[in-house]
Amino acid sequence: MAAGVWMLAGAQIASAQSYPNTHLRIITAAAGGGSDFATRLIAGPLGAALGQQVIVENRGLLAADIAAKAPADGYTLLLSGQTLWLLPFMRENVASNVGDFAPVTTATETFNILVVHPTVPAASVRALIDLARARPDALNFATSGNGNSVHIAGELFKAMAGIRVLRINYKGASQALTELIAGQTQFMFGVPGSVMAHIKGGRLRALAITSARPSALMPGLPTVAQALPGYEAVSRLAVFAPAGTPAAIIMRLNRELVRVLNLPEVKQKFHESQIEVVGDTPEALAALINAEIATTAKVIRDAGIRAE
Repeated sequence: MAAGVWMLAGAQIASAQSYPNTHLRIITAAAGGGSDFATRLIAGPLGAALGQQVIVENRGLLAADIAAKAPADGYTLLLSGQTLWLLPFMRENVASNVGDFAPVTTATETFNILVVHPTVPAASVRALIDLARARPDALNFATSGNGNSVHIAGELFKAMAGIRVLRINYKGASQALTELIAGQTQFMFGVPGSVMAHIKGGRLRALAITSARPSALMPGLPTVAQALPGYEAVSRLAVFAPAGTPAAIIMRLNRELVRVLNLPEVKQKFHESQIEVVGDTPEALAALINAEIATTAKVIRDAGIRAE
């Protein structure tokens, strides 16, 4: 038994020392989305750092399932958002989840922006909360689907602020914004790329961002947490390897990915899309996931959120 363990350990060390000796692949969701953008931005310089080609594979809804079944040798990675660890709370019989993977690093975070129609008599988050408390069920907030960052940010806000506001769901961000700009709804937790032009044009008023800390990408704009301590609702993209991947390979991947994410040209391209670069340790990513499950899973259950 002991001899077998030592042989396995020796094989893993040898594998890590020769790693990588062929191309890698990063599996992600459908082409054209945020995870595809991030993966393609990372893949080139990561390949250069490792001395091997890094291929991007778009596998849509099957991405996590395919990556989970891949050999745990460091040659298949998954870049995924929060659906990996939150989907089991929004849908029955999920084929794979975060327990099937070893965390490597958080790649990026994207905050939402709390925006209100200009006629809403609230110039701050605290004023909006006070208004909602004074007028239960009188305010509406727009969402653009079930279980996405816009929806969860709104439900978390409701729960933590202890307010009664009505959710109006639309088929997409464009329709939700159109109705908000028309004054049919009063506020929304919008994605930066969708709401920035309307903020600059005066059609919407920005009150705060949903990250835990202020961001240089939105200078002068406070966080929701400054009025509602502990509030955080961001969209994260993280890199994972199949569970059982040798620790030495995980650390090599982490080291190279953090370096790539902090390259000035990579950082600049993310920032141009209002995306913050993270690049943390596997342990920090695991802690983030556990903390988010602890807070968000209850909100999902209490609000009856089901994934589309």
